This record gives sequence, structure tokens and C-alpha cells, in this order.
Amino acid sequence: MDSENILEAVGLNHWFGTGDARKQALFDVNLTLRRGSFTVLMGPSGSGKTTVLTLVGCLRAVQDGQVTLLDRQLNGASEAELVALRRRLGFIFQAHNLHESLTATQNVIMGLQIHRGVSDAQAQHAAIHSLGLVGLSDRVAYLPGNLSGGQKQRVAVARALVGNPALVLADEPTAALDKDSAAEVVDLLKRMGAARGTTTLLVTHDNRILDRADRILTLEDGRIVSVEDRS
Repeated sequence: MDSENILEAVGLNHWFGTGDARKQALFDVNLTLRRGSFTVLMGPSGSGKTTVLTLVGCLRAVQDGQVTLLDRQLNGASEAELVALRRRLGFIFQAHNLHESLTATQNVIMGLQIHRGVSDAQAQHAAIHSLGLVGLSDRVAYLPGNLSGGQKQRVAVARALVGNPALVLADEPTAALDKDSAAEVVDLLKRMGAARGTTTLLVTHDNRILDRADRILTLEDGRIVSVEDRS
């Protein structure tokens, strides 16, 4: 794999179901992510976007095709190997998935629980620092119920980034946000990526954020139908 690439997927196919109910969801998908890039994967609902994300994010086993992530082959990887790789990734979802009974800081600390050897004091410091980076220094002790939708998603971004992941996978993170909040979240991801060299793959059907992408891939009916480089 090219040393400039953090991920390469070649000839990726995927099926759901068994027997007569078996249905192909992805067809010969090729995907390359360069280190530090911000890539958007577009497509309508049901096009296979989330399936791609779960496969490259080690959340689902690769059935057919070759996937290399962080210089490791995912094909035939053991569960222990997949878990180790997942520890190097950050995940952001449409629903912010914050625990309502925990403060912003405590929610971000949860992003460090998969990392061994991090003391409580270190986790607290890292979480507060991460919240500061997303502009929430004055909200570290707030419960989610006292935050706006955009602020909740910024907490989710801070949680995804607190472990300094090599790759951030974001699934429709702006779908529930207004235009300004959506732009704010994407700009945060781009800024953090530029500062840390983090690579981002963002799955969306939100046309409002396309001008911020380095590269746009369009997926329809499980096939990549267009690739647009903007960097």
C-alpha cells in the first residue's frame, strides 16, 4: 500500500442474508483515503454508504475484496486484531449518542475507555482539552439536556478525537443540525484533521457541506458512480 494512504479498499463486495434472501449490497467498490484528507461519501438512503463505513471501520467482517487499513489487511483478521484497529479509529454518528446522566467531560472520557494505561487524571485532562478544542470550555460540566443540538454534536466530535485517532469515520453527523451548526461541525473536523494529520471519511446526503470536502465519492445502488477531487 502507498505510504501516503491510510486506507485502500479494492474490489469490495458485500451481501446480506442467506439462501434465496441473499442480496448484494456493494459491487466492486474501490476506495482510497490519503493521510490527512477529508473525504465525503455521498449517496441516497439505502445506497450502501453505512455498509462501507462499517466494513472499513472493522465493525463488520470483509466478505470479498481486499481492504488494507493502517498497513493491516482486514481480510481474515482475527477479532483481537480488529479490536486493536478499532482503538485507533474515532466514530461519530447522526445521533450524538451521549449519556444524558453524564456531563460533557464524562461523555468525552468514555472515548478513552478503550485505551489502556490512561489514568483518571490523564483522562480528565484530555477530555477537558478536547472540549476546549471544539469551543466548549465553558460547557465541560453541563449535562446534554442543557446543550443545544450543535453543542451535543461537538461533544461527540470531542469524544471521537480525544484518543487522537488516525482515522475518523462519521455517519451522517450533520443530518439533524441546522445549516450553521452543520458547517461548524464539519469545519471542526477539518481543522482538527489539519492540526493532527487525522483522516476523515464522512458519509452523508447533506449537500450543504460539500464545498468543504477534499474529495467527493458518490455511491448509488452499491456502486461508486463518480469521484470528484477538490484538493
